[in-house]
Amino acid sequence: MTIIDGKKVSTAVKENVKKEVEQLKAKGVTPGLAVILVGDDPASRVYVNNKKKACEFVGFKSEEFALPADTTQDELLKLVDELNNRKDINGILCQLPLPKGLDENAVIEAISPMKDVDAFHKQNVGRIMIGDYDFLPCTPAGIMEMLHDYDINVDGKNCVVIGRSNIVGKPMAMLLLHENATVTICHSHTKNLKEIASGADVLVAAVGKAKFVTEDMVKENAVVIDVGMNRDENGKLCGDVDFENVKDKCSFITPVPGGVGPMTIATLMKNTLKAAKLQNGID
Repeated sequence: MTIIDGKKVSTAVKENVKKEVEQLKAKGVTPGLAVILVGDDPASRVYVNNKKKACEFVGFKSEEFALPADTTQDELLKLVDELNNRKDINGILCQLPLPKGLDENAVIEAISPMKDVDAFHKQNVGRIMIGDYDFLPCTPAGIMEMLHDYDINVDGKNCVVIGRSNIVGKPMAMLLLHENATVTICHSHTKNLKEIASGADVLVAAVGKAKFVTEDMVKENAVVIDVGMNRDENGKLCGDVDFENVKDKCSFITPVPGGVGPMTIATLMKNTLKAAKLQNGID
């Protein structure tokens, strides 16, 4: 059993971005990322801080816009519009979830598709569907990067994705499909979940429920990718997979923390770099 080291892979990705940023700076271009945070959700604050650290590491300019929880929809859309029009900002990211009363879809749609480094805009989502895209959603793309790094080939394999969110489950299925996997998406209405999951060569758990995937749901020598970020009964960070009881059945497994999480941020850096190159006509 091999534990997939997301920190190691993400550091290599960020090192590559850093090198390219140095080359861009020599041409007078410094990639800029704007992060919008509305309200004071503690988990969102942690994510935003991690994104800022990554920006510093690779040499981006990062600007944070921390808005109070009572920000109106109009104020938020006005800020997005201003950022869309700023030449020095190449990527715009609005940290989700937003406080109650704000329309997340309207905010996502307001971000220019060229600056949508999360790849949530309908236009970018549609392009992922047909396989002709500039940006990929950060978590699924990060997972594919990890699989490639560990020489895990999904061609012809049975891949099961548990979870059908627009952020992870659906795009994850598409990226596996683009690499010729046979993909099954499972969710809360799926019958025989245990049976389906235990037939998977590659199992991706993205349900948001602590230790949801148990030993009897995992095939011998399966590859298990845990996207979850939960707290267990003792308040300790854990994933969607019951790691201790599942790990010995796997050929590869990602830990929580230190697996998928770092890859999400590394991919965000890649997307922002790409946005800066596209907007400045640099190949």
